[in-house]
Amino acid sequence: MASQIKKTVLVASPSPDVNKAVVKCLGDESYQIDIAIEKDALLDMCRRKRYEFTVVDLGFLESEVHHDDEAEDYQEVLKGFFTEFPAMDVIVMTPSEKTRGAVYCVKAGASDYVTYPVNPSEMRFIIERVQERRRRQHELVYLRDKARETGDRIVLSESKSQLMHEVFEKIQSVAETRTTVMLYGETGTGKSVIAGLIHNHSNRKDRQFISVHCGAIPDTLIESELFGHEKGAFTGAVKRKMGKFEIAHNGTIFLDEIGTITPAVQIKLLQVLQEKRFHRVGGESEIQADVRIIAATNNDLSQMVEDGLFREDLYYRLSVFPIEVPPLRLRTEDIGTLSILFINNLNGLYGKSIEGLHPDVIEAFYAYAWPGNIRELENLIERAYILESSKLLRPESFPADLFTGTRRTIMRELVAETRALNEVRKKAVEETEIRYLKDLLATCNGRISQSAETAGITTRQLHKLLSKYKIQKKDFRRK
Repeated sequence: MASQIKKTVLVASPSPDVNKAVVKCLGDESYQIDIAIEKDALLDMCRRKRYEFTVVDLGFLESEVHHDDEAEDYQEVLKGFFTEFPAMDVIVMTPSEKTRGAVYCVKAGASDYVTYPVNPSEMRFIIERVQERRRRQHELVYLRDKARETGDRIVLSESKSQLMHEVFEKIQSVAETRTTVMLYGETGTGKSVIAGLIHNHSNRKDRQFISVHCGAIPDTLIESELFGHEKGAFTGAVKRKMGKFEIAHNGTIFLDEIGTITPAVQIKLLQVLQEKRFHRVGGESEIQADVRIIAATNNDLSQMVEDGLFREDLYYRLSVFPIEVPPLRLRTEDIGTLSILFINNLNGLYGKSIEGLHPDVIEAFYAYAWPGNIRELENLIERAYILESSKLLRPESFPADLFTGTRRTIMRELVAETRALNEVRKKAVEETEIRYLKDLLATCNGRISQSAETAGITTRQLHKLLSKYKIQKKDFRRK
């Protein structure tokens, strides 16, 4: 069973009675407490050991060189202290008659103060408040200016796709549990949106949701990013850093592109899943991690396991509840809804009054394969929106290759080539059959028997058509 987080605390006062009182306040399994009864001992102990908190007597912070301004005295002392120990929180203990000095200390960087005689409830409250403040500050560092993922403005419940409704049913089933979820899907399908939806419908919705794109972090830094590090753990580690698992405590962490993490991180992640605990890089203290994990990948993890690139035990731990997010080409009925949603968002941002898409654009959208999925759709609409000056997004505002192979384009080309009607009819039938066969195989996951049954033809006839148009069934099998 995972042990409780140990908060390292240094209590520093020349009074044995005060030190004993503070120890009594904190003296349970939650804290590892050391005592300093001299100022020199305080500094020496801080240099030899890393403390999260120092509960220090105001007298230890009084400067021997007094300025005209008392506040400047404390500022000078604490500036030197925090230069040497930047990650430490300081809680000042002071007699009631010296409260002004304690206030100056707080203004100079101390976290809080408490007056003598020490009240156990007050001391615990202050330390818990400082701990929570630290967690929030670290969270803001990670989340500040973080760009929102492409799909996070999509109202998923408006989907008209049966495949997406099946995804929603799975989300509803798993959201309120503690179960680890693995999202499978191509890049740009909205896996981060699904992860956020699961969190927002869980019992942890009021806690942190931390998103990590594992593939965007260098291998040399991924362990530090996820689990944090201690000062001096490696070159460049100038101060203690909380990892994202520590920040996400009692909340949810979303690990995107999980297949890219290194073997060392795989082992540490397995420990978190099994034992709910870990150590910072270079750290000795065991840290508890009550974190709900949602992972995502666009790789075939089972194949990676067979190839020895991903741990089998971790794979099974992560894949307790798999959800497959379908690509846009298999949910084309949502293209219109998504397009209007993106246009309305842009109207709100930029003040134009664009009403929708030109019919030729709509046709092109339905014929296009969308290799970049929803993200590509949004990017194309934003580009066209910037260029457009009319009430509709017209073909002229989109890349020309988007319209290659659409029915209207083909017809215009055929007319321009002055082909006979029977040639135009033959060409149109071929294009229709090709589009139908590709959509059919995509819907049936490349399965020939199911595709033939759906089409109302024999498997032999289907194979003949695929051979005629050089269509490979393996290209439509979802990983």
